[in-house]
Amino acid sequence: MPVSWFVHSLLPGRRRAVAMVALSLLAGCAVGPDFKRPAAPEVSEYNAHPVTSTVATEHVAGGEAQRFATGSDIPGDWWTLFHSKPLNALIEQSLANNHDLKAAQAALAVARENVLAQRGSYYPSVAASFSASRQRQAGTISATPNSGAFQYNLFTPQVSVSYVPDIFGLNRRTVESVQAQEQAVRFQMIATQITLSTNVVAAVVQLAALQAQVDATQELVAINAHMVQILRDQSSKGYASGLDLAAQESQLAQTKATLPPLLKQLAQQRDLLAVLVGEFPSQATDASFDLSKLQLPQELPVSLPSTLVAQRPDVLQAEANMHAASAQIGIAIANRLPNIVLSANAGSTALAMNQLFKSGTGFWGIGADITAPIFQGGTLLHQERAAKAAYVEAAEQYRSTVMTVFQNVADSLVALDQDAAGLKAAAAASDAAKRTLDLSERQWRAGYADYLSLLNAEQTYQQARINLVQAQANRYADTAALFQALGGGWWNRADLAQDKNEK
Repeated sequence: MPVSWFVHSLLPGRRRAVAMVALSLLAGCAVGPDFKRPAAPEVSEYNAHPVTSTVATEHVAGGEAQRFATGSDIPGDWWTLFHSKPLNALIEQSLANNHDLKAAQAALAVARENVLAQRGSYYPSVAASFSASRQRQAGTISATPNSGAFQYNLFTPQVSVSYVPDIFGLNRRTVESVQAQEQAVRFQMIATQITLSTNVVAAVVQLAALQAQVDATQELVAINAHMVQILRDQSSKGYASGLDLAAQESQLAQTKATLPPLLKQLAQQRDLLAVLVGEFPSQATDASFDLSKLQLPQELPVSLPSTLVAQRPDVLQAEANMHAASAQIGIAIANRLPNIVLSANAGSTALAMNQLFKSGTGFWGIGADITAPIFQGGTLLHQERAAKAAYVEAAEQYRSTVMTVFQNVADSLVALDQDAAGLKAAAAASDAAKRTLDLSERQWRAGYADYLSLLNAEQTYQQARINLVQAQANRYADTAALFQALGGGWWNRADLAQDKNEK
C-alpha cells in the first residue's frame, strides 16, 4: 500500500499531525521556543535629577566629596577602596569560611553534576548481565535442552544496548533546562558572596559607629561626674543649691543609663561579625575599628543603565529561571509527540560455563519501539499550558527584578547625596553645640547663667555628637550599598570570571 495513499486517507487533522511528525523526523529539530535574552531597558539615567558629586565637610572623618564616574568599571575587590587592612582581612576570612557561602557553592556543585548527568541522555545506554540458574522441567513435556535432560543448569551472559533518538529535542530541551537551572544557582551563589562582603563592611562600620558612640557617652559621663563633684563642693560651702546638685546627679544617672544599651549593641555587633567570618561568638576578635581609620572612596564608579542588567546576579538569576521555563515548554510539547526506542542485545546461553561462547550458543536481537500518546485525559495538554503560564510568570518576575534593581541603584545614589548633606549639617550642629556648651559652662562659672541652661547645653551636645557619628556611618555604609547595587564587580574576580565566560 503506497504511503501517499495512507496519508491522504487520513482525516485532515490527522494528516497535519503526521506531516508535522514527518518533518520533525527529517529536520531533527527541538520543538518549543528558542530562548532569547531580554533586551536591556531603554533608559539613560537612574534618577530623574542626576547628581554628579556630593558636598564635602572639612575636618570630619568621612567628609570628603564623592564624584560619580558614569560608565566606569567596578573592581572585584571594591572593599579595598576603604584602605583598611583589618577590613580586608575580615572579608577574605569570610569568603573562605562563611558557611552560607559554602552551602551556596555546594548547591552549585550539585547543579553542575545534574547537568552532566542529564547529558548522558545523548548517548546509548549499555548494560551487561549474567544469569545462572538450575532448572527441572516436568516430565510430561519435552525437555528444553537438546540432550533431553529434564534437570539442567543454564548460564546466560548478554549485553543490551538501547538508544532513544532525540527526534523532537526532548533530551536537548531537558539538558537546556537543567543548564539554565545551573546558571540560576551559580548567580545565586555570586549574590550570596556579594551580600556577604557587603554585610561585613556594614558590620565593621556599625561596630566603629557604636564604639564612637560609647566613647562619646563615656566622655560625657566623665564630664557630668566632674560637674557633680564641683557642685558638691560648692553646695557644702553654700555657693550652690541642693536643687542644682540634684539636677546634675539626675543628668549623670541619665547619661550612664544610655551606656548599657550601647554596650549591648556593640557586643551583638561583634557576635554578628564573628559569625559572618565563620567563627563562634566566643572566638570574636577584640579588634576595634575607628571611622577615622576608614578612607571614604571619593570616586565612585556608576555602571551605565544598559549594562546593569548584565552585572546584577539577581537579574541574571531571574533570566536563567526564565530560560529554564522556556525550555520546559519544549519538554511539554515533546512529551505529546511519538517516542522511539532502538534496542539491541547479544549474548550466549549454555548448559555449562565452559561451553559459553562456543559455536551455536550465541543469540542476538535488534528492535525498534515507537509509542505515541493517544488519550491521557488532557494531562499532557494542560501540562503544556502550565509550562507556558510558568514562562509568563518567570518573565514577569524578571521584569520585576529589573525594576527593583534600578530602584536599588537610584536609592543608593540619592542616599549618598543626602548622606553628604546630612553629615555637613550634623557637623555644623555638633560644632555649634560644643561652642554653646563651652560658653554656658564659662557663663555658669562666672555666675551669668543658671545651671539649667548648662544642663540643656550638655544634653544638646550629647545628642549632636551621636548624630554626627551616625551621619558618618551612613556615608560609609551607603557607599558599600552602592557597590552592591551595581553588582559588586564579581566579573572582575578571578574566582568568578569563569562563571561569566561559561554563561
